[in-house]
Amino acid sequence: MRAAVIEQFGEPVKVHDDWSDPECGPRDAVLAVEACGICRSDHTLWTGGFPWMGLVPELPAVPGHEYCGVVEEVGSAVTRFKKGDRVVTPFGHACGECEMCASGYQNICANIQIPTMHYTGGYASHTKVANADVNLVALPEAISYASAASLGCRFITSYHGVVDQAAVQPGEWVAVFACGGVGLAAVNIANALGANVIAVSRSDEKLRLAKDLGAAHTVTAGPDAPEEIRELTAGGAHVTVDALGSEATAVPAILSLRPRGRHLRLGGSNQSEQGMIRLPVDVILFQELSLVGSFGMQAARFPEMLGKIESGALSPDALVGTTVSLDEAGDVLSSMGGYDTVAMSVITEF
Repeated sequence: MRAAVIEQFGEPVKVHDDWSDPECGPRDAVLAVEACGICRSDHTLWTGGFPWMGLVPELPAVPGHEYCGVVEEVGSAVTRFKKGDRVVTPFGHACGECEMCASGYQNICANIQIPTMHYTGGYASHTKVANADVNLVALPEAISYASAASLGCRFITSYHGVVDQAAVQPGEWVAVFACGGVGLAAVNIANALGANVIAVSRSDEKLRLAKDLGAAHTVTAGPDAPEEIRELTAGGAHVTVDALGSEATAVPAILSLRPRGRHLRLGGSNQSEQGMIRLPVDVILFQELSLVGSFGMQAARFPEMLGKIESGALSPDALVGTTVSLDEAGDVLSSMGGYDTVAMSVITEF
């Protein structure tokens, strides 16, 4: 099969025409990949991963965790899917058997497997999904493969966070800090829930797109942002969303909350912070603020989200900017060192 391969961290990926086909175990499925998003997390893994979390790919590795496609093969123990099915999958594949899986939280499975880290990712003509009955989701015909690829990381991360973890309610004020793919998805989802959304970014272009996706107000990121948000909301947001994960976004987001507000963390930290950032803990104490983490989304929650996409309530298509070939994917990946990307690129030619 064809695959784009990380052979050395930070070096251009190399496209192989004869990479080894994925092996299909009894509980697995092999997919013919129809689309795969190029994600900022791919860039982080390409440059060396998240060593402070023990997430460093063993090289050579095929990246890509935002993929969808058509089932080409299923293992002997798979009962819910068959050859020819259109499917999408979360970026983390659960075992289906541990304590968290039994409790319905497959997204934080104790034995989670992540493409790139544990087996071939979606920058390839074919890949696999472990424990297919647990981790595959039927993809409705009305949703394109390119749109489905935009769900695999940024949209599901925001949906689980905004809907399930922060439990955003109609009429609440929600301030979203950092309007990359995850942040713009959060704007769209919170607006669909009936919240009043404020988008915060240093990019005028991203703020314009946030308005198109339902933001009631936009605020330019900077030292005055918390005060401006408190004025707009008459006391502070009920929920703030950190869609980047750095101290530079987390602190002003927390300072923008009203008493008893909820701060939702969707982004991971960076190489310089390595999981440790300073927080205004006395504000958290005296105002009884809640800090909520959120990681991905379990496959069982996909149907509700897919239904909202089919109805037009959610617009993942707006996050898809360009489609590229597998041969172009490496150039896109290497260009993601900054934070200037507005819409995502999706690989659709393999």
